Amino acid sequence: TKAQIRKKKKSFYFLMIFTSSGAGYHSESKAKEYKHVCKRACQRAVDRLRAGGLALEAVTSALMELEDSPFTNAGTGSNLNLSGEIECDASIMDGKSLNYGAVGALSGIKNPVLVARRLLSETQKGKLSAGRIPPCFLVGKGAEQWAISHGIPACPTEKMTTKFSLSGYKRNKRKMELAEQVETKRKRQLCEENNSACLDTVGVVVVDREGNVAAAVSSGGLAMKHPGRVGQAAHYGCGCWAENARDVSLYSTAVSTSGSGEHLIRTMLARECSTAMQAENAHQALLEAMQNKFISSPFLAGEDCVLGGVIVLRCCTCGEAQRSEDIQALLVEFLWSHTTESMCVGYMSAQDSKARTHISRLPPGAVAGQSLAIEGGVCRLGTVSD
Repeated sequence: TKAQIRKKKKSFYFLMIFTSSGAGYHSESKAKEYKHVCKRACQRAVDRLRAGGLALEAVTSALMELEDSPFTNAGTGSNLNLSGEIECDASIMDGKSLNYGAVGALSGIKNPVLVARRLLSETQKGKLSAGRIPPCFLVGKGAEQWAISHGIPACPTEKMTTKFSLSGYKRNKRKMELAEQVETKRKRQLCEENNSACLDTVGVVVVDREGNVAAAVSSGGLAMKHPGRVGQAAHYGCGCWAENARDVSLYSTAVSTSGSGEHLIRTMLARECSTAMQAENAHQALLEAMQNKFISSPFLAGEDCVLGGVIVLRCCTCGEAQRSEDIQALLVEFLWSHTTESMCVGYMSAQDSKARTHISRLPPGAVAGQSLAIEGGVCRLGTVSD
């Protein structure tokens, strides 16, 4: 599929924010809600950066907005597991320091990304008493206890459960009971129907006024998952990736993924896409990465329905900026790609009055899990003296 590249010539101030409310299935009847939550997340990040915050703070603010929405599978409204409980995964990565923080199978915390962010911050303070290395990834009850001990308030599961997530749990439970009474073929079909509708992990990628990038991701995981299961949203190199360029010849990159966690973990798709973005043609590089490193990956050779999506941002210093001390300008390319039926994205710069949103869908006749869609845009970000 050819990319739909929209080039913008005007200059922007401070940043680029790019969000996703997930790859999966987005019904036409709820399209307005999905787009609205992406717009709010973009606006929250822009407000943070306008107030002087940097990429890591902006990405956290945007993801909290996505987690608080009852329409996303993250934080409030997350899918329920087999036991009818909410267990969330989240991670965050700072492109400047390359530090990372993550939580998995976390219950009782409204905004899992806050815990991941605090873990990242604590690792920057150095070793603990007796020379112990601070954790960057915690799971389950230990993660909940650590969060509370560091001032993050607890939130009961019942307050995070919505009517939509509860009805989905009851519906899926009935499907599972039916599947136990029918043939294997039908059982597999029911599983695929369930997964295609509930893969909407949320993610954010940001570049700030100093050219630093950051990425974050949060998810309630697959519906009816086994308690204790941890998806790609918490795994290093799988849920998100952010890395500032270490040389003027390289690109800074930020990536966030969504989809079937097991597929994304086994392919480390976030890091693979980041590496691919060092190629000259971003669109072609992402297309090849999604096809060769994901759909046709040898690590998924036994899978006939590979479900996932990515949002990718890459930036480099413009040629004229390298020759001037008065102007700092970044050329930013942002792309999204998915093998799921649809994916909702939003993007915004600090000069924009409102975010732009889009629900990307596979072409007519394309088969989810075997085909992909890819779109994107280009813009020039800069700070210009008054």
